Amino acid sequence: MTEAEDRKPRSDEARTTYDPEITSEFALPQGLAVPRGGGESETTSEFAVPEGLQAPQPSSAEPEGSAFSLPRTYSAKDSLVAFTPATGVPAVSLIKDAPWQDRMRTMLRMPVTERPAPEPVQRTEDEGPAVPRVLDLTLRIGELLLAGGEGAEDVEAAMFAVCRSYGLDRCEPTVTFTLLSISYQPSLVDDPVTASRTVRRRGTDYTRLAAVFHLVDDLTDPETHVSLEEAYRRLAEIRRNRHPYPGWALTLASGLLAGAASVLVGGDVIVFVAAALGAMLGDRLAWLCAGRGLPEFYQFTVAAMPPAAMGVAFSLTHIGVNASAVVTGGLFALLPGRALVAGVQDGLTGFYITAAARLLEVMYFFVGIVVGVLVVLYFGVKVGGKLDPDAALGGITERPLVQIAASMLLSLTFAVLLQQERSTVLAVTLNGGVAWSVYGAMHSPNAGGISPVASTAVAAGLVGLFGQLLSRFRFASALPYTTAAIGPLLPGSATYFGLLNMAQNEVDKGLVSLAKAASLAMAIAIGVNLGSEISRLTLRVGSAGKRRAAKRTRGF
Repeated sequence: MTEAEDRKPRSDEARTTYDPEITSEFALPQGLAVPRGGGESETTSEFAVPEGLQAPQPSSAEPEGSAFSLPRTYSAKDSLVAFTPATGVPAVSLIKDAPWQDRMRTMLRMPVTERPAPEPVQRTEDEGPAVPRVLDLTLRIGELLLAGGEGAEDVEAAMFAVCRSYGLDRCEPTVTFTLLSISYQPSLVDDPVTASRTVRRRGTDYTRLAAVFHLVDDLTDPETHVSLEEAYRRLAEIRRNRHPYPGWALTLASGLLAGAASVLVGGDVIVFVAAALGAMLGDRLAWLCAGRGLPEFYQFTVAAMPPAAMGVAFSLTHIGVNASAVVTGGLFALLPGRALVAGVQDGLTGFYITAAARLLEVMYFFVGIVVGVLVVLYFGVKVGGKLDPDAALGGITERPLVQIAASMLLSLTFAVLLQQERSTVLAVTLNGGVAWSVYGAMHSPNAGGISPVASTAVAAGLVGLFGQLLSRFRFASALPYTTAAIGPLLPGSATYFGLLNMAQNEVDKGLVSLAKAASLAMAIAIGVNLGSEISRLTLRVGSAGKRRAAKRTRGF
């Protein structure tokens, strides 16, 4: 090819002609033959591994497992020991003859990894327990307990006891004011099973509450075999059982309670009858409102009006009757002592959401009572009614035997209103008489002369102590033995005096009296809870190691 021909531009045909001397950097080297497939494209990805190049494989690949499995390079010798106590993790072995409430409460306060292995006391099928049915039974039992007014910690302990009775150890029950949930995880690598149930209706029936506790006690007893079908059957019977007392007996008990309370604050026979009639009329009106579907706020408002109207009527007639004692006695039958004690107990045991909801419920009930009484007192003052706030305080320490009898009658009628078993009425009546005797001895100017708040707290502490011991003796709930016994200690007079002063435009004195009523209510609730805890300290729950394991967080 000449130099002139080399300078000529090349045609398209010449450029497409293969020239072995001209190659691309992407061209295959000479001598490397790549077999061509039939219809497969020759274009490949730059990430493809060339043929003949084998990537080195690890000698032993790590098998795919759980995120909780130990790494292949883990060495226990070189691991940190900061998360293990210096004394080691104590072994826990609960005492078999201890009440199931104490055993389950101890385990609930322990981490899951430190709980002892379950020992199923109820026999199941060969393939294991039916987990969804066990969880459903647990939720139904917890629903009855929570709707009956039981504390959140005791509800969780009962739910945990039912699960462990059927061999489900990795269960975590959660209790709030209206929602129950429970989660069960078979192992660290299995998916958890979660179920929940909503508590939509509440009712006070301590007979039903005692029956549920008896069922849980049988489930946790290794000598008593209760299958799932039998447990469901007994639970259905508990739901269908009628209340132990008819409606007329509850109305009569409400009247007797108000009459006994009026005697505690200095009333005589006429005051007793008037307070009883006013309370029974208010009870019937509240039942009428409940039948029409009105909320409990309006039921309390309507129920508080007849006793207040009865007191205003006596003040207008000027017949020398202690009208303030009539109104005070009527308020005793309405004060929500049960909800107050349960709310404070939940707060002291760490269930703050449930405690806040319960205390908010108490506040709504209290506001309903305030509205009902203030409306009547306001119109009574406008028409010329004269109510003396100091008149009801005249006979608190002058008739100790009469007042002790009145306090026992008040506790007895309160137990009837709570639908308690007949076998528990005598014990709670005596407990209420002891509480009032202690309060009178400490607060009386001729004896102790101690402030009413401190006297109330000590008396309520004894109520909680004796109630807890009686409940442990019968393996039942402590509520039937404590709630009715605190009836004589409820701040009915302080509440009425505060409302009366506010109706007479003495707002400062009214607020002071209402603050005193709130202090007495808190003293009752804290005293009952403290007495219960003291009684538990005297019982054999376990060794010192178990007591340390049951401690809660210290704030960090």
